[in-house]
Amino acid sequence: MAAKAVIRFAALLVAAIMIGAAPALAQTNDPNLTQTEIDCLNRRATAADCIKRDTKDGSGERPGAGSAATNAVFLPALIVDLFPNPVGGGQAPLPTPDPRRDPASGALPPPVPPAGATAIQAAAAGGPIVSPSDLVAAEPPRAVVGDFVPDEVLVTVEGDAVQQIAASFGLEVRSQRQSQLLGSTLVRFGIPDGRPLGVVLAQLAADGRTLRREPNHIYSLQQAATIVNYAFERIALDAKGASGENVRIAVVDTAIDDTNPALSGVIADQFDAMPDVPIEARDHGTSIDGLIAGVGALKGMAPGARIYHARAFEGGKSTMDVILAALDWAAEQDVRIINMSFVGPKNDLLGVACRNARALGIVLVAAAGNNGPKAPYGYPAAFDSVVAVTATDAKDGLMQQANRGAYVFLSAPGVEMVAPSGAGSDVVTGTSFAAAIVTGAIANLLHAAPDRSADWVEKALAATARDLGRKGRDNDFGYGLLNIEAAEAAKE
Repeated sequence: MAAKAVIRFAALLVAAIMIGAAPALAQTNDPNLTQTEIDCLNRRATAADCIKRDTKDGSGERPGAGSAATNAVFLPALIVDLFPNPVGGGQAPLPTPDPRRDPASGALPPPVPPAGATAIQAAAAGGPIVSPSDLVAAEPPRAVVGDFVPDEVLVTVEGDAVQQIAASFGLEVRSQRQSQLLGSTLVRFGIPDGRPLGVVLAQLAADGRTLRREPNHIYSLQQAATIVNYAFERIALDAKGASGENVRIAVVDTAIDDTNPALSGVIADQFDAMPDVPIEARDHGTSIDGLIAGVGALKGMAPGARIYHARAFEGGKSTMDVILAALDWAAEQDVRIINMSFVGPKNDLLGVACRNARALGIVLVAAAGNNGPKAPYGYPAAFDSVVAVTATDAKDGLMQQANRGAYVFLSAPGVEMVAPSGAGSDVVTGTSFAAAIVTGAIANLLHAAPDRSADWVEKALAATARDLGRKGRDNDFGYGLLNIEAAEAAKE
């Protein structure tokens, strides 16, 4: 009996390792990919279709392979969210996780590791710790992780133990600052000796001087760039009467071209969260600010609003520590709304920052993501404290590349719209731009009644949205299409 038990336990451990090594789904912002190419990246298409696509240009590479590398500035080139794929072709899809359950606010504890396995061994093996009973009873959970800077960790620390922690674990302090939204010192430690990130995180977890420990995750802007702005009509906002006068809005994005006429008098202040990285791109941030509060021929949703713009992206990429610096600065400006038109993996530090910003009364708006219906949940949009926005076209059809999921809260125009770009204008598509439309619409609500709370805004948007797709809230359109006229009339 004992021998059989040992054999069975060994088999279960092998199964756990195989599950942890399941294929990854690639997340990409390449606007030129077709749905077939996205399916090939996610290994959902047939081998014949993918081979045919692979050999089309004679390169022998999979569609999208290395496509982000040419855009990399200083970071790893690709954002990747890893899912264990179902084994076998005919099985039902894995259960959809509840994105509203944050680890810091009530998630279930992780499974207990098998007897004899240390936390460091489990972390170094990659993937979640899985007990033999979990393997027998259920399929592996649908995990959301992503690409990160391989030789860095982000740690929150109380007190003055930063240098002692670095010395204890053979780390180097690359940056540190006091974070308003995290309520502690945020330290970016470098790993100079090449140890796996999971090992270092596990080692730090055993030290009571550290509060939170996370990878320095990488995030990407959600632009899928492809007539006159049709958003006013679709969301029932009177273009002539639209105003966000004196409403303070923060935007975390690329640098902007503040000489663009559409941004004349719009920008109240700017902050560069990555001053050591040369500015090469200004289009995305210029478009976002213009759609929110642009003036002149390219009028935004909320002219008169005051934009506090934080540059946190270059080459379409940023890291968690840079984004947190931008969010802290935004909170210090006493803004009412923060627009976050970017997507990346779930990160506990970002979740805490968003939750605390919401507690300050700030409405957080984020892009749901442009990576297709089979893509993993996009963060920060999937946090409970954030309004997640997907994109629709001029006929209220869902953008094909849009992410789907229970976290999608609201729909707004975001397909083929004219927006300021660089020194001129361009036709833009993506959930990034739909998020900007929602941000501008909310500014109108706050201009009309400045005492409206973030909770009131969220409830009013949900209650008055025009239902699209299946009846009631769904994974495609959320509560439905933004209806600002109805929201304005909603009772307090």
